[in-house]
Amino acid sequence: SDPRRVMAELFGRVDGLSKGKGGSMHLFDKEHNFLGGHAIVGAHLPIAAGVGFAIKYRGGDQVIVCYFGDGAVPEGEFHEALNLAALWKLPVIWLCENNRYAMGTSLERALAQTEIWKFGETYGIPSEPVDGMDVMAVRDAVGRAVERARRDKTPALLEVRTYRFRGHSMRDPAGAVYRTKEEVEREKLRDPIVLFRDRALKAGVLSDDDVKKIEKDVNDLVDEAVAFADASPEPPASELFTDIFKESA
Repeated sequence: SDPRRVMAELFGRVDGLSKGKGGSMHLFDKEHNFLGGHAIVGAHLPIAAGVGFAIKYRGGDQVIVCYFGDGAVPEGEFHEALNLAALWKLPVIWLCENNRYAMGTSLERALAQTEIWKFGETYGIPSEPVDGMDVMAVRDAVGRAVERARRDKTPALLEVRTYRFRGHSMRDPAGAVYRTKEEVEREKLRDPIVLFRDRALKAGVLSDDDVKKIEKDVNDLVDEAVAFADASPEPPASELFTDIFKESA
């Protein structure tokens, strides 16, 4: 998606991906097959299964990747969706971003089985844990899952083990109530961006000048997106009544 339109959506402006109506919780970009964020935890998993069914029904070779956090795993939708995807052999890659905390609830307080990838084995689908702090490991695991989904028409569950450096929201800036400062600082030593940068420098894939240019390009891109969003007008009140129902021709 265009970063400028993403930022405009976060600003609630008319040039946003959802005309300013979605905000951070309901980003949607049909043009790029990005089927939206969902505010209700786990509610999008059955939708992903439905899209997977549509792909299979139409005979396409597309694969849907469904992202969710560890907080969605105790929800009934998780198990219902995995069961149907396994039963009907749907091309869905379930990618769980396990950062160990659902808002302020630790994994151990929410799940009797904390090895999330093992739930996939229960439904007979290929499943594996992945080091979410290793960019290449994630890329390779997703690549294998996508290739297998296209070849064997089977879903997969990836438990990508990562960490959230900041709090869950603005009212929880540091996550200091439910975890220690020492824990956060220890995990910051495994920042995936820093680890990938150092690995690329050591391998000679990137030079110091390359890194500086990438950082500048990213900062410029963000600045441009913010300026675009700030200049975009706010939606008029009449927009409250549009896009509610599909308009027939």
